Amino acid sequence: MMTYDPSNIFAKILAGELPCHKVYEDDTALVMMDIFPQSKGHTLVLPKAPSRNLLDADPATLSAVMPLVQRVARAVEAVTKADGLRIAQFNEAPAGQTVFHLHFHIIPVYEGIALGAHGGGKADDAELAALAKNIAAKL
Repeated sequence: MMTYDPSNIFAKILAGELPCHKVYEDDTALVMMDIFPQSKGHTLVLPKAPSRNLLDADPATLSAVMPLVQRVARAVEAVTKADGLRIAQFNEAPAGQTVFHLHFHIIPVYEGIALGAHGGGKADDAELAALAKNIAAKL
């Protein structure tokens, strides 16, 4: 199994070294907008405890963060009026993981609109900031 690299981009965001469009933060996790969204409202939940992915995460971290994933999913659904939600989590590069810090994707799905590619085009910062504010208000 690969080891955790504390210099990954999400670790730098959690340390305050890089900016993000923050939705919510508490002692266990940071919620932020994905800047390369697959759809409008694509949100990420990052546990603060360092782990590469689900496979090496402390079960206590998982039990603490999953209720937050559910809360954020409900808020994203309410704000975006999505027809459905995809909750995704990738384990290692062959499975699609591109940042090696455990995180959960909350991806709104809209009837008749295909999802964009994972890590596709960068979203508009003003739109992300507005979405972050509206989702935070629903939490």
